[in-house]
Formats: sequence, structure tokens, C-alpha cells
Amino acid sequence: MQDAPKHILVIRLSAMGDVAMTVNVLRAFTQQYPDVKLTVLTRAFFKPFFRDLKNVSVFHADVKHEHKGILGLYKLSKELKALKIDAVADLHNVLRSNILKTFLFGIKTVQIDKGRAEKKALVSGQEFKQLKTTHQRYADVFKTLGFPIDLSNPNFPEKKPLSKKVIETIGNSQKKRIGIAPFAAHESKMYPLDLMQEVIEQLAEKYTVLLFGGGKKEIQTLTYFESQEKGIINLAGKLSLDEELDVVSNLDVMLSMDSGNSHIAAMLGVKTMTIWGVTHPYAGFTPFNQPEDFCLLADRTQYPKIPTSVYGNKFPEDYKNAAGSIPVKTVVEKIQSVIPA
Repeated sequence: MQDAPKHILVIRLSAMGDVAMTVNVLRAFTQQYPDVKLTVLTRAFFKPFFRDLKNVSVFHADVKHEHKGILGLYKLSKELKALKIDAVADLHNVLRSNILKTFLFGIKTVQIDKGRAEKKALVSGQEFKQLKTTHQRYADVFKTLGFPIDLSNPNFPEKKPLSKKVIETIGNSQKKRIGIAPFAAHESKMYPLDLMQEVIEQLAEKYTVLLFGGGKKEIQTLTYFESQEKGIINLAGKLSLDEELDVVSNLDVMLSMDSGNSHIAAMLGVKTMTIWGVTHPYAGFTPFNQPEDFCLLADRTQYPKIPTSVYGNKFPEDYKNAAGSIPVKTVVEKIQSVIPA
């Protein structure tokens, strides 16, 4: 490929799930174009996501302090230019990344098409159909830069050996391990916690159940769940992100909401079940390489306006517990069908 870029800056600053979704695309890229260097511009916290990728480095954007505002972005652009990047793949396409790109003038730039018009038609009820996945939208950016990516035959990292600290935290039971992440940014995307408690306690009878979350309120809830039954272990606040990724890589299945944890599990090649409330897989945020029937959906005969929004932040008041229309029995039996005890 003549005059093809040799060093591409990849921009995706947030949020956790969106950053995690870049990983499988970048892994495929590095395997199909091993001579091209990638530098990912993201938050420092997300650096462990990229630890298994060859020829990929992470540049930390400190948008709250050092790189804050116009002057901070100008400083950031000078630091990035010093890396001798010759193309930019903007997988974020927000005001901050657009301002940054104006300072990187002269460098070929392609930004993601988020499909806003199609998504608006979906949530308004005009057209109920599967839209392009976010993973494919990311891949399309690289295709426009001259690097088509085949995502159809993915590879994943090996399970990570668990450290002594991690084993002491999760135990060394020979039972199969189920990760459960019951929380999401919006309550409308969550399975009602009383029903989730039933799911957790039923699964704990045959499996080791590891609970994932963060923040004081979530930790309190997960600690309560842990206290109710043997075989339930709350990991929230106990491990670093690196250690959590090690644990996730060793799960037999992850049960998550339509949230970042589902994308973290999927990026590691773990079987990932998702529960959907007022959002819907048609918007393109299904975890990578997962079967369609791993998505457990709220009942649209009861809640015909689903999806009410792309991110779960807009919904009629009586839709808040839409995910509760999925029976506990359905969730438990689905997991048991995938990993018999």
C-alpha cells in the first residue's frame, strides 16, 4: 500500500464500554496489519484493556487537569505530534476530539459515523431494525483510512494465571464461575435488584458467583447479596482493574446489563449474557461475537416503545422496571443451558 499510514492515532476517551469495544477491532487490525503502529489516546484508567495487544501503545489524556480546555488540548496536540503519527482514527467524534483534530491539521483524519439519524428513527419507533454494530462502525473508520478489517474470525487472549491475592479473594472452589454485574448507568437498564437477588441465590446453589460493581452504594448492595448465601463473593472495591480482568478471563460466563462489564467480558472471549431494559440490541451495542439469544430482552408486548433511547437515559416513568418482565426462571435456565454445573 503506497503512502499508507505507518503510525495511527486512535482516539476513544470514554466511556468504559465504548473503550472496551475498541479492543477486538484493534486486535484484528494488529493481526491483519502487523507493520502498522497504533497509539490509543484514552484515559489512564483504561490502559489495562490494551495490555495483550501487540504494536499498540496507550497515551494518557488527562482531560481534567493537564489537557483540560483549549490550551490543554493544544498542549496535547503538540505531545501527539512528537510521536510522529501520520493518521488519526477518531472513534469518539465529540467536541473534545474535534477540537484536538483542528490542532493536528495536515494529518489525515477519519472520524466515526455514529449513525445518529438511524438511531433517532429506531428510538422514535419509525423503524425497528438491526443497525450496524459499534464494532463495525469502528472498523469502517480504518477501512476509510485504507485498512479494511475482517472481524468474522476473532482471536482472544488466553486465560490469565491468577495471583495468590486474587485466589485468596475469590477462593479456589472447583465449581464453575459465573460473573454477575447487576448495575448500569441508568436504572432503566437494570434488572430489578430483588429479582437479581433471586437469580444470584439460585445460581449460588451450584456455581461460584462473583459480583462486580463499584462505588459506595453498589458495594453496599453487593455486600448484602454476599451475606445471604454461601458461594457468593463480592469483588467490588477489592481488586485493581488488571486483577479484575484476570478474574473475568477465567469466568465460565458473565451476566451483565447493557453496560461496560458486558463489553469487558466479550473483549476477553468470555460467554456473555446480557439483560436489556429500555435499550435494545438493534442500536448496535451487543457485546462482541456473542450469539443473538444471549441477549435477554424485556417484553415488547408490555413495553412496545422499547427502545425508548439509545443509552437508557430517556423513558416513560412506567418503563423504569421494564427488564423485570424477564422471568427469573428464564435468566437462570439460560445460564444453566450454557454452562451445566
